[in-house]
Amino acid sequence: MNEERYSRQVLFSPIGRKGQERIRNKHVLVIGAGALGTGNAEVLVRAGIGKLTIVDRDYVEWSNLQRQQLYNEQDAKDHLPKAIAAKNRLEEINSSVEIEAHILDVMPEELLNLAMGVDLIIDATDNFETRMILNDVSQKLSIPWLYGACVGSYGISFTILPGVTPCLHCLLNEVPIGGLTCDTAGIISPAVSHVVAYQTTEALKILVEDYESISHRVVSFDLWKNEHVSLDVRNLKREECPSCGVHRTYPSLRYENQTKTAVLCGRDSVQIRPASRHSVNLLAISRTLENQGKRVERNPYLISFKVDSLKVVLFYDGRALIHGTKEIMKAKSIYHRYFG
Repeated sequence: MNEERYSRQVLFSPIGRKGQERIRNKHVLVIGAGALGTGNAEVLVRAGIGKLTIVDRDYVEWSNLQRQQLYNEQDAKDHLPKAIAAKNRLEEINSSVEIEAHILDVMPEELLNLAMGVDLIIDATDNFETRMILNDVSQKLSIPWLYGACVGSYGISFTILPGVTPCLHCLLNEVPIGGLTCDTAGIISPAVSHVVAYQTTEALKILVEDYESISHRVVSFDLWKNEHVSLDVRNLKREECPSCGVHRTYPSLRYENQTKTAVLCGRDSVQIRPASRHSVNLLAISRTLENQGKRVERNPYLISFKVDSLKVVLFYDGRALIHGTKEIMKAKSIYHRYFG
């Protein structure tokens, strides 16, 4: 190990030489290589993590460059998969770190395999379904994970230690998570940086095994509105929780609770059906889309709008048709982008 490279980090007494050695021997899994994923990955690689596995299903677009710090214009021109572009840049930053990249839309089976043997999972996803799968994988394999999300000027972060803290399922009815996305409400880069700072600080605590310093608070903020909230949630851990309680069933790992996709025969379309049927507010969604410049057509049963050459139709039960493609990954990306 290059002593000079990490000298300032070693001088920080909560880390020191012993902590630096621990960091070098740890493996972190980052799910998502967007704004949060690239921010987390760069900090950990610069900190000297031993191995980093980064997973993402998408490719680099021009709209990513405003906040996704590992990418450049050539990546966007080449439509390079984010996982590959991130790996290339991270290896330039620190050649001593082992980087593993997967172009993948993770589902339970894939995530269970990827998580085997890792010391920490970092949430940098763009949809709530994947977060719930991640939560159940974390509990099943007893791996700590860091929840993080941001949209507009708002961000939220929480550290989840299996067997110690409440899990994300415990918090569902107590902590407002939100359903907006960057593509419907926009985002400013400082909100990303703020969440990354919370996530990576907690990551370093876990990697050096300083568990006494772990935060037991859900931290949220709105930088534009000058708001900051810190909630102690230790008493929200529930014995009856299906993910981390006494009688666990890991509901998000079951097939019947996953989003279903199907390519419609002869129609050049993909149907996406949410795990549970629920009524959506078509009027509110259409107004949000119109505020973003989309031309929305609607009737009492559905709304439709264009995304580039594709037509998106959303029904009142949450089901959607993405017309103009047979690529399930692309269709799911659009669904999560606009409907959270």
